[in-house]
Amino acid sequence: MAKITLIDDDENIVTSVSMALESLGHTVKAYYDGVTGLAALEADPPDMAILDVKMPRMDGMEVLRRLRQTTDLPVIILTSKDEEIDEILGFNLGADDYIHKPFSQRLLIERVKAVLRRARPDGEEEVPGTVSAGPAGSKTLKRGKLTLDPARHDCLWDGRPVKLTVTEFLLLQSLAQRPGFVKSRDNLMDAAYDDQVYVDDRTIDSHVKRMRKKFRQVDPEFDAIETLYGVGYRYRET
Repeated sequence: MAKITLIDDDENIVTSVSMALESLGHTVKAYYDGVTGLAALEADPPDMAILDVKMPRMDGMEVLRRLRQTTDLPVIILTSKDEEIDEILGFNLGADDYIHKPFSQRLLIERVKAVLRRARPDGEEEVPGTVSAGPAGSKTLKRGKLTLDPARHDCLWDGRPVKLTVTEFLLLQSLAQRPGFVKSRDNLMDAAYDDQVYVDDRTIDSHVKRMRKKFRQVDPEFDAIETLYGVGYRYRET
């Protein structure tokens, strides 16, 4: 069971999404504008937020931008099919996933399950309707200046914390597990997303770009994530 905050100004979407999620045992709190929704997220942080892009008073992208200043809360954004820029901007701001409107309830449920499963530390209660990923990868991983603790979702660079989203953490963990080995974008998609969730190359690139930015705020000389153009990425132990 998860606490989910839904922010969307469309009453029909709020009603249908709330019913679908509550049928799985989740608790849903709904808000109809970005200002009210952001205040609620800050006052009572849930396990996940679902944000519409276009809303009155404050749009979903601004809500996401402000959230990412203080929290790695899993976030799914809702966007229109013809607004590709929303996807790019959303991933650059740190969204974990996106769903195109109009969407089926089945698709929504699978995306929510996938993001919650990725966010759940090993050993915690199962997300309703999901299969446990098991204890694999739960040990602390140290590579040069990097320390990753999957059970606590902690990331340190040279002893200093780096706040990563769930998806960013999984991508970095996949790269750091085998320093020097190239991971294709397909490999990284498999590490961070379920089989039923399709993302394209641009999505992975956006996540990596944002990760680098976060590490360079801690260490301007950070260069441990290498790009091999046309091939993929690799972690270089420093």
